Amino acid sequence: MTTPRLTDRRALLRNRARVREEALFLHDTALDETEARLGMVKRTFISPLIVGPQAERWAERLGLDARCIPDDEVLDVTPGAHDLVIHAMALHWASDPVGQIIQSRRALRPDGLFLATLFGGQTLHELRAALAEAETEVTGGLSPRVAPMAEIRDLGALLQRAGLALPVADCDRLTVTYATPLHLMRELRAMGEGNALDHRLRRPTRRAVLTRAAAIYAERFALPDGRIPATFEIIHLSGWAPDDSQPQPLRPGSATHRLAEALGARETPLKD
Repeated sequence: MTTPRLTDRRALLRNRARVREEALFLHDTALDETEARLGMVKRTFISPLIVGPQAERWAERLGLDARCIPDDEVLDVTPGAHDLVIHAMALHWASDPVGQIIQSRRALRPDGLFLATLFGGQTLHELRAALAEAETEVTGGLSPRVAPMAEIRDLGALLQRAGLALPVADCDRLTVTYATPLHLMRELRAMGEGNALDHRLRRPTRRAVLTRAAAIYAERFALPDGRIPATFEIIHLSGWAPDDSQPQPLRPGSATHRLAEALGARETPLKD
């Protein structure tokens, strides 16, 4: 079965080619968190790989002598060649995110570490709602405008499906304020995060739609000072390539001590 195509890859690359350095503050936030997580791992990585549109920038900031590759549908990796793979702020554009994680896991040596950062499902929920309502009102229809990003509750399961051990998924939520919704849209383009959905509208959006969306955004979400907030949810994923040295769960029923004994509590049997 063919995976449905979420992203127009040519449009995505075109958007990324227009990135402005000063608009990458969310990458910097994700970078800082990734650096902190690497600092908690008591290990020196000797063959790291970084995947993503800003991979070289990430390698420089993290001080890693890493191989850097784009997030193509088929990753240019050699199985078992790396002890660390970082998938940097790109999975939310993947038509097959599980496939991306599986390919990353295959690139790892046993007990190698996988880290990923991506935008999560709460990202831009204000803009999504305003655009949907405005377009429905003005045109009587609806076109895809914001990528359907994954929810954190689903991403831990994706790590397990990809065969990674000790999976962890957590997130940071940031609120950024802008003078108007149009300022937000311009910054999204400067980040390389403009609309690159394969089923997007292929002609310019009508001015009436944008005007109405800006009005709805302000009515629903404006702050007391008149600025509008935009939510960005950055999800962090981690998992390890399986290895016999890792902690293993006990078989059900194999415990040798009762929980009540460990807690020093009195155990009261339930009535039938």
